[in-house]
Amino acid sequence: MHANKNRVNLKTMYWTLELASKLEDAPWPATKDELIDYATRSGAPLEVLENLQEIEDDGEVYESIEDIWPDYPTKDDFLWNEDEY
Repeated sequence: MHANKNRVNLKTMYWTLELASKLEDAPWPATKDELIDYATRSGAPLEVLENLQEIEDDGEVYESIEDIWPDYPTKDDFLWNEDEY
């Protein structure tokens, strides 16, 4: 048996649009600790705090929610033409 270097934590982050949206107004760019502080102060659900705590902390600064959850939909992902309405 050999150890797998790329072994994923048994506990993994689980993001939904609703959870990730709680970080839209965070003070971007931000570090992991700053995001946790923001989520705590803003009353974000426990799942948001748990997800943020799962991030490996190497001192990285995150520019937006997309750096944490790459699948976060942007306005461009919706086929809504505001000019038509």
